[in-house]
Amino acid sequence: MKIYTKTGDDGTTGLFNGQRVDKFALRVESYGTIDELNSIIGLAYSSCEHPDLANSLKIISNTLFNVGSDLATPLNPPPKFEVIRLKDENITFLEKLIDDYTEQLPPLRNFILPGGTMCAAFLHQARTVCRRAERLIVRLSREDIIGSNIIVYINRLSDYLFTAARYANHRSSVSDIEWAK
Repeated sequence: MKIYTKTGDDGTTGLFNGQRVDKFALRVESYGTIDELNSIIGLAYSSCEHPDLANSLKIISNTLFNVGSDLATPLNPPPKFEVIRLKDENITFLEKLIDDYTEQLPPLRNFILPGGTMCAAFLHQARTVCRRAERLIVRLSREDIIGSNIIVYINRLSDYLFTAARYANHRSSVSDIEWAK
């Protein structure tokens, strides 16, 4: 399989249902931002010193790949092939991790700034890109039908990334950087 197809040389790209759209289309912007988010999670994974956290990031990375394909496959018209759509279990997975990490963390009493360990800093960056992806996906959902669990998953993921950044710092005995008012 060739990496270059030349089909996008006119400024369009193909969705998984075969439809051609502009590369700046909101759907493309949405799944492109998920791809960007996944790349940053790859950086966090690569710099993570804690196997439990790294394993969770790997699972999340795989799930984000599914989110991207879900977004790249419009529900109308229905695809002629099976598309992996997010399930409630994907959301429950994040909630359990958030709860598990939170139990181990000191109470949050101040706003914190991004930073600490390299892994935590990448997780904070991922959180901000996740929020941007969420804004795009919500806007897309107002214009077109998308998978029912995508918005909830992405919203929960940003909460997870914040908590995971704190957890990465905590596990490395590095203090979060408190906002100095």
